[in-house]
Amino acid sequence: MDGERDPGKISQAYQDHLPYLVDLAFRMVGDIGAAEDIVQDAFSRLIRADLGEIEDERGWLIVVTSRLCLDQIKSARFRREHVHDSSEIEFVSPPAQPVLADPADRVTFDDGVRLALLVMLQRLSPAERVVFILHDIFQLPFGAVAETVGKTTPACRQLARQKISAGHDGVRFDVASAEHRVVTEKFIAACATGDLAGLLAVLAPDAWGDVDLGPGAGRRPAPVVGAEHVARNLLHYWGKGATLVSHPVGGQPAVLGFIGRELTGVLVFTMRGEVIQAVHVIGDPRKLSFLSSQLSASA
Repeated sequence: MDGERDPGKISQAYQDHLPYLVDLAFRMVGDIGAAEDIVQDAFSRLIRADLGEIEDERGWLIVVTSRLCLDQIKSARFRREHVHDSSEIEFVSPPAQPVLADPADRVTFDDGVRLALLVMLQRLSPAERVVFILHDIFQLPFGAVAETVGKTTPACRQLARQKISAGHDGVRFDVASAEHRVVTEKFIAACATGDLAGLLAVLAPDAWGDVDLGPGAGRRPAPVVGAEHVARNLLHYWGKGATLVSHPVGGQPAVLGFIGRELTGVLVFTMRGEVIQAVHVIGDPRKLSFLSSQLSASA
């Protein structure tokens, strides 16, 4: 079979790069459905492309996905459907509720746990937003970023300098360290492919995990202890069929978990060096509703 139309090669690229590209697109457009649709469009273009002329499939897909995201952000329809005052995200109140006895619950609703990075992204121009995500978050060199946005490397550096580094009213965000970004990327890829060994590689041997299902779920489940037990539980609930995308929560590395394009859990990591010491899963419907409202406002 002609290698330029090798379906096996396309299938392998899909398996290798899909989780990364959805993560990338979600960061740009802020909507999981739109992100998945954009990545599917990128792969459909790869199918029609001449693979013999593509040296780096991952790089090619990053460029195409980013350009599609940029087009959507800039489109009149996108702006018309999503226009809002970005400051409103900061003042979304959690649902009415009784006083929470669990300190972890109070922390989850604290200002520091809100998705503050979304606020900053809404204050950037489309080009600034793409440059910031590609370079500051995904650690791509400015040369590759310049190819994506159709600007010179010096122009991209200037856009990066123009980005907002802190919001008003004390709202701040944290860009994950390069090491944490790599760990999160490996975590997402391992869950997406059901790779137990890959997941164990990013967990500390004595890792533990717990889940907060909210007061309506009755007694809180006991923590799961030990890397293999944690990993198997993660793959059971967040393996194939779920979509994970990275987003810091309260300044901590975390991933948002979607099933059927609905936010169904938030996995917050406690790091020990370059491995994950603990995975705290937020499954409380009240808290997920609160975080979903921020996503809806930012998209």
